[in-house]
Amino acid sequence: MTWLNAAVQGILLGGEYALIACGLSLTFGVMRLVNLAHGDLAVCGAYLALVFSSALGVPAWWALPLILPLAFGAGAVLQVSVLGRALRGGDLAPVLVTFGLSVVIENLLLVGAGANTRSLEGGRLAQASVELAGGIVVSWLRVTGLLVALAVLGVLQVLLSSTSWGRSVRATSDDVDTARLVGVRVRPVFATVAGVAVATAALAGVFLGMISAFDPLAGGTLLIFAFEAVVIGGLGSLWGTLAGGIALGLTQQLVGEWNSQYAVLAVHLLFLLVLAVRPQGMFR
Repeated sequence: MTWLNAAVQGILLGGEYALIACGLSLTFGVMRLVNLAHGDLAVCGAYLALVFSSALGVPAWWALPLILPLAFGAGAVLQVSVLGRALRGGDLAPVLVTFGLSVVIENLLLVGAGANTRSLEGGRLAQASVELAGGIVVSWLRVTGLLVALAVLGVLQVLLSSTSWGRSVRATSDDVDTARLVGVRVRPVFATVAGVAVATAALAGVFLGMISAFDPLAGGTLLIFAFEAVVIGGLGSLWGTLAGGIALGLTQQLVGEWNSQYAVLAVHLLFLLVLAVRPQGMFR
């Protein structure tokens, strides 16, 4: 039963990885932008939740209605003011700009919040658990994280497939110049995509903050796992990102059940193996 429990926990962990990776997958699929500050933006969401929950005296997830609109607006402003110009500067410029943005965010968080490790109060949701068949106990908070990841990916897929905004996004993703010729306003499309990406990153940061501890430098680790989930699943594929996240979570938990020292190493080895055997990922 210990191996079955590790598999269940791995699937739940994979949902968390997929939630933080979906925004990264979206920005790459539409704008061909690998945002190296994506993990730091998720950490910003966790710190915002800490501020709001402390001020209002409520669990962190109650602050999401305040955090998500702010994160969406910040992403749109960031795209219009910084990332859009970087995209017009060539292939290397976005990498350098997002790397610089990551460094700036980390240092601002260090100055404003200090280097101490923090965690978010999840209230009853964080304390509740459910017992499955075979005596396997799982946290409702982790289950909720997986359900939220499924809901976010499902809503994004429906929006991309069945709305005029989604058609504009897909047209822009296929060919920016042709999309402009047929009347698509590319700058607002990119701004909304960036807003959605930052909002989903902030959402993931809140859940991760309730599940585990975080600090101003935690964004780099989050970025690595998110990037690996995106690459394993297939660059630009939303459901592939979910599959990649679950593959990472299962690998980490199953190997950790055997020997915890090699759990994270096994995740990175899986990433290298996929790059060597199937560089396009599991799904195109």
